[in-house]
Amino acid sequence: MTNPEISVIIGAYNAMPYLSRTLASVVEQSIGHDRMEIITVNDGSTDTTGKELERFAADYPGLFQVIHQENSGGPSAPRNVGLDRARGRYVFFLDADDYLGEETLERMIAAAETNKTDVVLGKMVGVNGRSAPASMFVRNQPRTDVFSSRVYWALNPLKLFRRDLIERHGLRFPTGYKVCEDQPFTALAYLHADGISVVADYDCLFIVKRDDGQNITVTTRGAGQRIRVLRMMVDLVEENVAAGPDRDALMHRHLTIDMHHAVAQMERETDRAVQENNLGELRDMLSGSYPESLKTRVNAITRLRCELILRGKLTELLELERAEQAHKSAGTSPDVLVEDGRAYARLPFFRDTGLGIPDACFDITRELQARHRLDSVSLDGTRLTLTGHAYLRRVPGERTGVELVLRERDSTAEHRVPAEPVTTAGLGADEDGGAYTYADAGFSVTADLLSVADCGRLPRGLWDVFVALDTDGVTREIRFGNKRLPQVDAKPATHVVGQGDDTMAVALYFTKPYSNLTVDVGENKHRVAEKLRIDGLAWSKTDTATLEITGSWKLATLPLGALSVRLSSEDGAFVDFAVTGRGAKGFTAYVPVSGLGAGTWTAALTLAGAGGAAWLAPVPARRDMEACRWRHFGLPWYARPTADGEQFTLRIDRVRVGKAMAQRLKR
Repeated sequence: MTNPEISVIIGAYNAMPYLSRTLASVVEQSIGHDRMEIITVNDGSTDTTGKELERFAADYPGLFQVIHQENSGGPSAPRNVGLDRARGRYVFFLDADDYLGEETLERMIAAAETNKTDVVLGKMVGVNGRSAPASMFVRNQPRTDVFSSRVYWALNPLKLFRRDLIERHGLRFPTGYKVCEDQPFTALAYLHADGISVVADYDCLFIVKRDDGQNITVTTRGAGQRIRVLRMMVDLVEENVAAGPDRDALMHRHLTIDMHHAVAQMERETDRAVQENNLGELRDMLSGSYPESLKTRVNAITRLRCELILRGKLTELLELERAEQAHKSAGTSPDVLVEDGRAYARLPFFRDTGLGIPDACFDITRELQARHRLDSVSLDGTRLTLTGHAYLRRVPGERTGVELVLRERDSTAEHRVPAEPVTTAGLGADEDGGAYTYADAGFSVTADLLSVADCGRLPRGLWDVFVALDTDGVTREIRFGNKRLPQVDAKPATHVVGQGDDTMAVALYFTKPYSNLTVDVGENKHRVAEKLRIDGLAWSKTDTATLEITGSWKLATLPLGALSVRLSSEDGAFVDFAVTGRGAKGFTAYVPVSGLGAGTWTAALTLAGAGGAAWLAPVPARRDMEACRWRHFGLPWYARPTADGEQFTLRIDRVRVGKAMAQRLKR
């Protein structure tokens, strides 16, 4: 019997009516039934879950395995049973109340196959008000790991795993837990994986908040189990990752999310003795696993929470939790104090003389969220103009300065241009309950590319665009352009601007994959010649010794006076012929070949550049053209297109009368 490509494992406990949609989403997958098997485990349900599993198995013979067992008390045992039965090259775990997009498995398997990766994350979407991880799904990631991406912040097992990875490392879910049991399995799979892929451009997995409130993460109360798993994960990270920035990156996730959830459960506990015991366990864990390097990495509220735990301040810890919940419920955040170029959150116990907690625990300077938007970008001649707004959330500021920063990508050379403030009403009204307004956050800035660089022209390079903010001494530099109005054209626009020796190629484009604005000076990525085209080539109907060359360009702007047709002789001499405009982006050049000397001449479209340089676009050969003739001082001359090469070439010479007559007589 041929093994399937993928095994979908679904553990189910009292999952009706959600289970029906879950199963339907799997049998309707675009990969087809011949490539998968569905292993379902009824974990002692008391509703109609078992009957629904059997109904689907009967409707789709050979596709389902249905296993019934006594209730195990958590999700781990059903998943392990499924793993023991799985035959597919890949395994996908699906909860019984969630469902898949139609192309989910096909896209995720393709990502694993194309990129030779062991784990694939698919974009998750919350349903019915359930929150879903988002930071790791900003863009597709063909191949990444836990240290260079945000994938570690999604430790649920609802992913695609190469089964060989699971079996090679003996990975199974620890039993005896109702929540967080998936973290050790997923973390070890991440750490052992030969590459991780992220599919972010398709809604793969829909995670559902149940109307009956029976999601297991909601119904499982108490901090004890969460603290046990947190301790397990801290040990796992310390055993598998050496001390340093990589370990701190993973520990950051556990202290920020898991410890917060544990403390939230402590606050709901009514038994003070249990709370004291929970605090002691957290304090013991932190005392050996919270180095200075990690303190500077976590956010302020986590820093303060850890400080209170290490000091054994249970009452204060629970008060902090209640204050955080109050802000969350109201959709607000603590006020901010700006002082000496630093920003501090006015969290509970800020500058409390009795506790004496250092200001560093409240420092949110690094955490301040920047809000910004590009409203327009244009190039008028050599003058680059941007409009938009930028501000630091919750820091309205009495004194705000904005600068445009152009920084060359390789050399890091930079040039700054002060922006002019533009009053913009309504900014900030849609967040923090409208408590902060940023009417002065708008700006307009113009940089002349011929004078921005220390009173000289901007040198060749890729100049990334930043906006630098200074709000009451708090500074922030923002890579600019990825948030913009819909009317801002995202297509690359190549310009040829200036005149004479100051003519330059400038392209405005948005980078991939981050979509930030960059100015390409000097054709590093965007070639001018590729946007020049010859559309027609013929002898003039009114003057048979004149070539008519028509063409067009796909440039955003072009000084027409810089464009010409150049005929170059074999000895290096050349003659340029001006063009005249034709329509919006077309031209015609008239080339009187009777004025050229004898010899072989090749034709090219030229665009004058800086310092005497020029862009050349060869005029393509036309092999079906006849020769033309004319008289000069009574003597016959001819111009004959040659059949050699890809570039249009003319052979010009005087007709040798005697030679021509001799050839006629031979006939």
